[in-house]
Amino acid sequence: MTVERYIRVMAGFFVMLSLALGYAGSPIFVSEWFLALTAFAGFNLFQSGITGFCPPGILFKKLGVPEGNGSCSGGKCN
Repeated sequence: MTVERYIRVMAGFFVMLSLALGYAGSPIFVSEWFLALTAFAGFNLFQSGITGFCPPGILFKKLGVPEGNGSCSGGKCN
């Protein structure tokens, strides 16, 4: 997997987790304040798309995760 895919997986995980912990109908509800984590993940994705600065991307690169070529061909991203 590439840095971009790890970032997508991490963002998706945080959104799902924060919704599960922040939605009152969830069996693992803790507090509605966990929905702020959803907003933070969305804001981080938004700003990194505009600025190109992504702290998790820097961390993954330092951990040796390979970078993708940034293109998707045939519906599958590298």
